[in-house]
Amino acid sequence: MRNDEILILKGPEVKSLLTGRELELIQTVRMAYEAHARGESSLPHSTFLRFPDNERDRIIALPAYLGGEWELAGIKWVASFPGNLEKGENRASALMVLNSSRTGRPEAILEGSIISAKRTAASAALAAQYLHRDHQTDRLGMIGCGLINFEIARFILAAQPDLNRLMVYDLDLARGEQFKRRCREVFREVEVEVAKNPKSVLKSSTLISLATTAAVPHIDDLSAISPGSTILHISLRDFSPQVILGCHNIVDDVDHVCRAQTSVHLTEQFVGNRDFIRCTLSDILSGQTEARMDARDIVMFSPFGLGVLDLAVGKLVWDLGLRQGQGTIIKSFLPESWGEDAS
Repeated sequence: MRNDEILILKGPEVKSLLTGRELELIQTVRMAYEAHARGESSLPHSTFLRFPDNERDRIIALPAYLGGEWELAGIKWVASFPGNLEKGENRASALMVLNSSRTGRPEAILEGSIISAKRTAASAALAAQYLHRDHQTDRLGMIGCGLINFEIARFILAAQPDLNRLMVYDLDLARGEQFKRRCREVFREVEVEVAKNPKSVLKSSTLISLATTAAVPHIDDLSAISPGSTILHISLRDFSPQVILGCHNIVDDVDHVCRAQTSVHLTEQFVGNRDFIRCTLSDILSGQTEARMDARDIVMFSPFGLGVLDLAVGKLVWDLGLRQGQGTIIKSFLPESWGEDAS
């Protein structure tokens, strides 16, 4: 590509390029986490655009730079409108812009919601691999029956083929049944049960993923959960501070997760410190600390979702698109140099 051209990859193209690459994406996300931990990144705080008299809807800007083998800057602009679900539309929509770290010029525009879902699921599966490594289970519990938990199921099943049962719950029973049908179509050897309440899910498995649209905590009791359980708290706002304090807490980035009224942020405000956060996932990946201090601990992973992960997956999509001849190259997208036209 010339430096005045931009590659555009649409949703169906992004989906096609990433299909069947779950294990590769988990490794890509791991490498991005490790690069971030080594300081090979620049990661400003996400910016939340909210609307007057509307607490649910938001559009978030996630700018980032990722060095190392990527040497890439960019931004994800992702909207979350939960009310879309009632209209039969996707909750989230997004686009990504990738910029050269050498010239600053934009070089690719990608549909971002698929990348966002895949990197989130890869992060969850990576955490499950390490945090639940010594705990045998054949069942995955899931609260929230949307795209994110569906992708998390896809990635965890790819990484842990011994899992063959899902117990799922959603406030909307119809969505739970729809999730079950979709799982049976895609994960043919997996048994799926729709629970009547979240407590049943918490009791059903020692590996549980939450991906809801909750804006405030709605779970303040973990008495139903088994010792040694691992909770993937992907939606970030489901648990009260009292629950957080009763768990061993692992995050992706301490500064990032302690904001925007996440459950971890509320807990920090409640106790006045961050001492309840044991470590980051990168600390475990690098061997700096053990995944578990005690086999009976309840471990909770609360990832804020880092823009460097989107960059790493976006770069993979970009490279695959160029190699496979997918996407549309827009020529002369950028204006001519002002210096050349000065006459």
